[in-house]
Amino acid sequence: MEIVLLEDVKALGKKGQVVKVNDGYARNFILPKKLGVEATAKNLNDLKLQKANAAKVAAEQLAEAKAMAEKLAGLSVTLKMKAGEGGRAFGSISGKEIAAAAKDQLGLELDKKKLVLPEPLKTFGTHEVPVKLHKDVTGKLAVKVTEA
Repeated sequence: MEIVLLEDVKALGKKGQVVKVNDGYARNFILPKKLGVEATAKNLNDLKLQKANAAKVAAEQLAEAKAMAEKLAGLSVTLKMKAGEGGRAFGSISGKEIAAAAKDQLGLELDKKKLVLPEPLKTFGTHEVPVKLHKDVTGKLAVKVTEA
């Protein structure tokens, strides 16, 4: 019997695949647990439509991410940090603070988890902070750190 998988099934296949299984396995395990449906013409057509819709949504998300990356390229955020003796930075600036400043100063909702900071910023000056907007798109936000 051929089955269209509705979810990933270990050792059988991924969601959306059409797999051939024994009748008993399908009747007693796959169908009752709603892990798959029988591969009829209607179900195969539904699968094709779902894949087309998913591809369209993915293309829209990629386009939005590219537009956001272009928008970020010309923007900068200014943060103030206390200075210790001899003009050395006292403290550091984390991704959470950068995301909050972007919301306040630019009106942009940036998730702190999307900011790629290997370690917090501990020096004064302008820093380029990569922002992971999509798996294929990374934008750069300029962060100016000044003395308070």
